Amino acid sequence: MAMSQAGAPARPMRADARRNYGRLLAEARTAFAEHGTDASLEDIARRAEVGIGTLYRHFPTRHALMSAVFQEAVTSLITRSRELAESDRPCAALVEWLGAIVTHAGEYRGLAQALMSTCRDESSALARCNTPLREAGSALLTRAQSAGAVRRDVSIDDLMQLTNAIALAAEQSPDDPELATRLLKLTLRGLHPSPTGGESGPCGD
Repeated sequence: MAMSQAGAPARPMRADARRNYGRLLAEARTAFAEHGTDASLEDIARRAEVGIGTLYRHFPTRHALMSAVFQEAVTSLITRSRELAESDRPCAALVEWLGAIVTHAGEYRGLAQALMSTCRDESSALARCNTPLREAGSALLTRAQSAGAVRRDVSIDDLMQLTNAIALAAEQSPDDPELATRLLKLTLRGLHPSPTGGESGPCGD
């Protein structure tokens, strides 16, 4: 069932409204891929052959449109987190999932910045992306901490911000395709408990 922006069940859309909604989503995906998440909403509406007012009726804000566009990727990431929750290597599972978050956030220019800026803003339409991802990641983090593989003072909010920051840094350095991987490995060095106070390798190595 379709949901309203407030989370309540929405009334079924008419056939023409459904067509407009689908065209807007398709054109937004293309525009975001080509021009980043700051692509012109007017151009998206024009390419979808609707007026800008129709776009805003379906998506009152840019973040609402972004949230709708990225729901498929979010669903995929949540599904993967559930699969990884069965792993007998909980820290490696967490690392793999964080890497998938970095990849997702880096797929569209501007997405990482938007996710960072709204990470703790439940009023933002992007909370539909951030909140379920945070819950999925928290379950993986808790398993890794319970196994003694990750420090207890590490929070999922910090990890989400770090992964988005890594994706943003990689976005700014397109000529260095390995940057995200290197930064993620450096970050993960701080996750593992080190009773001696020395450095330890990233869990999963």
